[in-house]
Amino acid sequence: MSSLLNDYMQMEQQLQQLQERLGQLQNDDRLKSELEFKGKLEELMKEFDKSASDVISILDPKAAASPAKAAAPAAGGRRKRKLKIYKNPNTGEVVETRGGNQKTLKAWKEEHGNDTVESWLVRVED
Repeated sequence: MSSLLNDYMQMEQQLQQLQERLGQLQNDDRLKSELEFKGKLEELMKEFDKSASDVISILDPKAAASPAKAAAPAAGGRRKRKLKIYKNPNTGEVVETRGGNQKTLKAWKEEHGNDTVESWLVRVED
């Protein structure tokens, strides 16, 4: 089979998995609650002509006071990389890494391709 056909079939499978996951999320009461909260919050912000940064500065003045400080590297070194969490949809295996040299992640990228594995990114944390 050609590489293009393999890519197409893989993407088709991923699309089906994503559609199934989306369907599950749409029926999740927690998501419905969060979407309702977000909608009401946006309405309230619009009503009082406030931006997200305005709300953050009201709720957490320390965070808003020095946004440059959070982005600055730690004293004597470079800043800590973000934690990336990947989940292989074929095996269910989860990999957490702060760098691109993680053994399992590299093996997945060799087997499935970089773009495919990057699509398995579940979330990024500080």
